[in-house]
Amino acid sequence: MNTARSQNRPDDNPWVLSTRELARRPGNQRTVARTVPAPSGDAEIGLTGVITVPGGSDVELDVSLESVTEGVYVAGTADARLAGECSRCLEPIGEDVQVRIGELFAYPDSVTEETTDADEIPRLVDERIDLTQAVRDAIVTELPMAPLCREDCPGLCVECGERWADLPSDHGHETLDPRWAALRERLPSTD
Repeated sequence: MNTARSQNRPDDNPWVLSTRELARRPGNQRTVARTVPAPSGDAEIGLTGVITVPGGSDVELDVSLESVTEGVYVAGTADARLAGECSRCLEPIGEDVQVRIGELFAYPDSVTEETTDADEIPRLVDERIDLTQAVRDAIVTELPMAPLCREDCPGLCVECGERWADLPSDHGHETLDPRWAALRERLPSTD
């Protein structure tokens, strides 16, 4: 068995789908519903250090592959669980996201393949498509740049760093003008 070839089989990477049964006949269609592990490490989906789909967590794919004249059009949804931290209070947050996918994968030697750059429209390689980048693009465009645990999150106290939501309503810090600090040391304490 050729190990290089077996490493590229769709079964080895659940994000890669075979289009062989579509036979390059426009109108042929099939649906795929599967759960795939989210990429990890440098390939993690999301905004690193802000909010991501944790590596190895489940991503639910429900897509339709349709053969068209210039390639295979993939349409459907991807569902994932996001994890990150609130940009105001730094509390862990998690939420579900569902994104729509609509992507044409160009056939080799098609007019689309010849007239577009590879970074504009993805290509079929050996009658296979890799959905990783299409799903990544769809999810990242839906992510908040500054995720919040709740819309009215008050954030952190700038003096002590505690969450305002956990502090009493009368919480405060005495601030003394540094020019008067020497006088304070000379006055008796009123505590």
